[in-house]
Amino acid sequence: MYACAKLACTPALVRAGSRVLYRPISSSVLCRPEVRTGEGRPALLSGIQGSISEVALREFQTSSVSRDIDTAAKFIGAGAATVGVAGSGAGIGTVFGSLIIGYARNPSLKQQLFSYAILGFALSEAMGLFCLMVAFLILFAM
Repeated sequence: MYACAKLACTPALVRAGSRVLYRPISSSVLCRPEVRTGEGRPALLSGIQGSISEVALREFQTSSVSRDIDTAAKFIGAGAATVGVAGSGAGIGTVFGSLIIGYARNPSLKQQLFSYAILGFALSEAMGLFCLMVAFLILFAM
């Protein structure tokens, strides 16, 4: 166990690892210290540093399983965001139901009740549209 720890923590390995970590991601991805050979396997130019940068490069690759999980999370998030649209529909129904009840109780306030109902409709519809906008942002912008 001690021999493994001593091998894994050599000064050259620590220096090479820290050099890879403070470089920007773009330079780590674009400037690969490897040369392609005819065998299809890369031959690294510098021993330990090349293997560490190769490990650092592999961390940024996305597998198909990870993409599937991200896609599923997008669909679940968009579905959860559209629940607010149903609340908007219920709010609009409540606003106009209250308009009818108010008009039945006092027909002389028809114009004032209708202006309040339109205001309530607009606010409720705006909340539904905001929820729909968030759902589309989750699906297509991320």
